[in-house]
Amino acid sequence: MRLHDFSDDYLDDPDDEGAGVRSRPRKPKRGGKDTTDRFAAAFHEPEEVFDPQSTRAGRLTEQERARLAAVRENALAGPPLPPGTDRWSTWGDGEQGPSPRPAWVVTELAAADSELGILKTGKEADVFLVQRAVPDTDRGCLMAAKRYRSNEHRLFHRDAGYLEGRRMRRSREMRAMANRTSFGRNLIAEQWAVAEFAALSRLWSVGAPVPYPVQRSGTELLMEYLGDDDGGTAPRLAELRPAEDELRDLWHQLTAILDLMSAEGLTHGDLSAYNLLVHEGTLMLIDLPQVVDLAANPRGLEFLARDVANVSTWFRSRGLPEEVADPTTLTEELVRTAGLD
Repeated sequence: MRLHDFSDDYLDDPDDEGAGVRSRPRKPKRGGKDTTDRFAAAFHEPEEVFDPQSTRAGRLTEQERARLAAVRENALAGPPLPPGTDRWSTWGDGEQGPSPRPAWVVTELAAADSELGILKTGKEADVFLVQRAVPDTDRGCLMAAKRYRSNEHRLFHRDAGYLEGRRMRRSREMRAMANRTSFGRNLIAEQWAVAEFAALSRLWSVGAPVPYPVQRSGTELLMEYLGDDDGGTAPRLAELRPAEDELRDLWHQLTAILDLMSAEGLTHGDLSAYNLLVHEGTLMLIDLPQVVDLAANPRGLEFLARDVANVSTWFRSRGLPEEVADPTTLTEELVRTAGLD
């Protein structure tokens, strides 16, 4: 597990958008309890959003229209792209990952991105392999580009339960999301991207084994690619048949991850052997848009128990003794760690 030093200024800066900051929730304008959870307060949801993957007509804010016009103007006015590349680096346009930033992250604005293929397709998002490199140098890196979709799907996977305890700023936005209008689905797609970027930033900053979140721009998330230099992706835990010693080691790694998340008041929300990768012997947690705040979400403990049950079942099916992978005992320990017993 990687540990990273970070300052209290980073954690407390209310202007550090979407970086997993623990900013103080706003008081509601009218009477009643503020239902905004601690983690959702870090999301800094945008006033309006735009899904760059959508081909349908939709409502855009004047700010978004101006931004898109500027992007088009810059593309036309800028120098031609290097051969084989698809776009200039979006580093200067996106919300950037937490510090300390790994040395492999390419931050030069002269870099260009090349899309090398698709890594994964899903109901809510597709993941692509992207290379960002500075032309005529050896400076470059591979990244996973996760792009959320909205208009192609009327519902996000079980989104209603995960959205409990999260609130948008305006009632019109909440109505649009509840009615699943085109505008509302765009809002949900944006919220998932913001939520996952915030979750990755927060967990990476406290040393959890998650891919480093490089940047977020709209509904696209660029993050550390977990694989080899030839594009070979780290295997999912579900694909492995580990020997007894490796199985026990992976179980201990998993319980350490769950303990760390519980100490942060979080659970994955949809944990299984399919969203855990084994990269160079280390268990890595992925797919975090639905991360659940254990205290703020009314079903928080239910999600925690389900996460534990799912992974415990997989480990027992691979031969780990039931007394080791006991879901009841582990869930009780995690609830105590979260201070909710």
